[in-house]
Amino acid sequence: MITGADGFIGSHLIEKLVSEGARIQALVRKPAEELKNISHLTERIELQFADITDEDQVLGALKCLQGERDVIIFHLAAEAHVGESWVQPEQTLQTNVLGTLNLLRAVCELNLHLHCFDYAGSSEEYGSCDPAKSEKYHHVEGGGVLLDELSPLNPKSVYAASKVAADFLCRTFFDAYDIPVVVSRMFNNFGPRQNPRFITGTVITQALSTDIVEIGSPHAKRDFTFVTDGVWGHLLTALYGEPGQVYVFGQGKNVSIGEWASLILDSGYKAGFWGPKELVSRDKRFRPGRTDEADLLADSSRLNELCGWQPEVTWEDGILQTINWYAENRPLWEGLVDWNQIK
Repeated sequence: MITGADGFIGSHLIEKLVSEGARIQALVRKPAEELKNISHLTERIELQFADITDEDQVLGALKCLQGERDVIIFHLAAEAHVGESWVQPEQTLQTNVLGTLNLLRAVCELNLHLHCFDYAGSSEEYGSCDPAKSEKYHHVEGGGVLLDELSPLNPKSVYAASKVAADFLCRTFFDAYDIPVVVSRMFNNFGPRQNPRFITGTVITQALSTDIVEIGSPHAKRDFTFVTDGVWGHLLTALYGEPGQVYVFGQGKNVSIGEWASLILDSGYKAGFWGPKELVSRDKRFRPGRTDEADLLADSSRLNELCGWQPEVTWEDGILQTINWYAENRPLWEGLVDWNQIK
């Protein structure tokens, strides 16, 4: 079962599972006719409809798993946009924390036989480096830190705090009720179908539409991982991960937001998607206070040693695949962009 099945990562995960012949229950909130990312797969999967913030709906949806053995639940449903979590904090907490609790309680109440409950954590849980805990970080040459499963968590947004809370809820249910939870703490995924309000889509959709491309803080660093590599990270963590444990995966290199935007613009220009663009940083796009200072860099060695996971798609190849998707699918994102609304 995949929650958030019609979402960015969920849809790519379902495509991979379908290709492998898996039996799939896709948990979605929208009616079947409103599905966008998995509408082409509905004849090869089973749909279950529920709002994960509704305990009764979740319980009803998970009843389809009773009597099955070695079920894997991939819990991907979330309010995932950091900026919007400041605007809609209640919705973020209800979906990310209460929704996760509802799923865990349903698993217990229905006495489901699971192989794994894979909770999709987030690199945002780490936030910025906490100077008071400097000795607990793995410092690298140049002043950065390499983040692994034991690095301190220091959330700096409502979204990040909600993911930490759900992360710990899952592991609490492992301790209390022996639900075989693993936490797959992935670093910044990007690729086709991603909501255009995330940085990669924000840059691409502006470049396809305007001469000036606006971003927020250009200095924060992120470790970007192409979505198909992220899907493999989830699959391998669920198959081979030890219950109760956390597994980190990312590209293993990071880049500032300004440099990432420039790389996207240069790639699209060279490939003929657009002409010269002006890249500018706008204060109106900054996150509140000091909440956007994080320097995120993944240490994926634990997952690599467990099952051999490593990223296969380069930034350059992933960016071109992503640009091509946005260029060919304007109707799917034109009504979702926010860069034409921020004043």
